[in-house]
Amino acid sequence: MLVDSHANLHAEAFAEDLNSVIGNAREAGVAYMLTISDKLSSIDAIKAISAEHEFIWRSVGVHPHYAADYKDLTAAKLIELSTDADVVGFGECGLDFHYEYSDRAVQIPVFEEHITASQETHLPLIIHTRNADDETQSLLTRRFNEREFPPLLHCYTGEKPLAEAVLDIGGYISFSGIITFKNAGDLRDLVKWAPMDRIIVETDCPYLAPVPMRGRRCEPAHVAYVAEKVAELKGVTAEKIASVTTGNFFRLFSRAKRDETSS
Repeated sequence: MLVDSHANLHAEAFAEDLNSVIGNAREAGVAYMLTISDKLSSIDAIKAISAEHEFIWRSVGVHPHYAADYKDLTAAKLIELSTDADVVGFGECGLDFHYEYSDRAVQIPVFEEHITASQETHLPLIIHTRNADDETQSLLTRRFNEREFPPLLHCYTGEKPLAEAVLDIGGYISFSGIITFKNAGDLRDLVKWAPMDRIIVETDCPYLAPVPMRGRRCEPAHVAYVAEKVAELKGVTAEKIASVTTGNFFRLFSRAKRDETSS
């Protein structure tokens, strides 16, 4: 069985056929999904999806693109929103210095509030970082030294030093369909290097459809292609990667409860 550890199931792309998309994923062996919060105004829609399916969990948080809309966000507010049992992490949150839809000066304090919430609850921190490796590494290391928290580098495309730093503080790395892209050789090398007990797979759907689905809407079912590519790079079976990444997911997201009858 597989887990899609990062899906945007509330996206407009799934508005007409979400139930079919979820059914397709289950038929493809995707037993569990984590549907991700991009902004607080999306929480009701995300919560409704999770409430209908005991195998789908959710996060709460604000993507750095929307940080400017949540300048007054506090860790206390995030913690308040995380009390429901189906909330298993904070994010996605972080720093995006590529698009900079929100100013850096706003992104950083909003990210720090998510870190504080993770420190207070020990729920995992789901991190988006783009063109901000040095700043992300410095911030995570400083805050972890103050008080521990469990970090996850989501849809990782950064450099090895940041990955090493996150692993050093007990974190995890998640890989998406980008590892199947023709120009992703450096990222594939990172997959080969990454420790088996610290890797997770995801789709980030409806974006980033993996080969052979490039150009189509990405769905949670496509996480199987990501797992297959990881297996190829690691020189093991796809079944092995499914088992390892599922185990890693539940170790990190400890609030999520596995259905042992389907194991």
